[in-house]
Amino acid sequence: MNERDVYDRPLQFNPYYAKVPVKGRLVVVLDGQLTDRGLSLIQQPSRALKAGEIHELIVTTEAAVPGGCVGEIAYVGFAEITSGGVALAGDEVIVEGETLGHLAGFDETHSPNHLNVVIRSTSLRSGAELRLKLGGEVVIRPREVHVS
Repeated sequence: MNERDVYDRPLQFNPYYAKVPVKGRLVVVLDGQLTDRGLSLIQQPSRALKAGEIHELIVTTEAAVPGGCVGEIAYVGFAEITSGGVALAGDEVIVEGETLGHLAGFDETHSPNHLNVVIRSTSLRSGAELRLKLGGEVVIRPREVHVS
């Protein structure tokens, strides 16, 4: 059966009425930046992140959107999901109580091992430059939806 993905065409409505925050903790703090990483963000604006999974957090100052490409990045860290849910482009990403930026999209280069969770930020700083700590709380908080 050849099913078409709903994201192959723009939706005329937001189907996300209510969702819980995704929560996690840093298990690796990364350091480093690249100007030509070439991440290809998938077209889908959301991914289910399950408890126990580990995903990489990457920031960019570029105007990244689902389906786009990102070159300039800084590595933040790897987070273990402790309370799963659905992460959506535009969600606020908070690390250790500070807003890191807003979710831009997902890159599947290393899938199924992990997703690259790409975050639009006003600052291109790595996890080490941000002085993040192992075990630091990560929250992907819904934006523009009703939190239940």
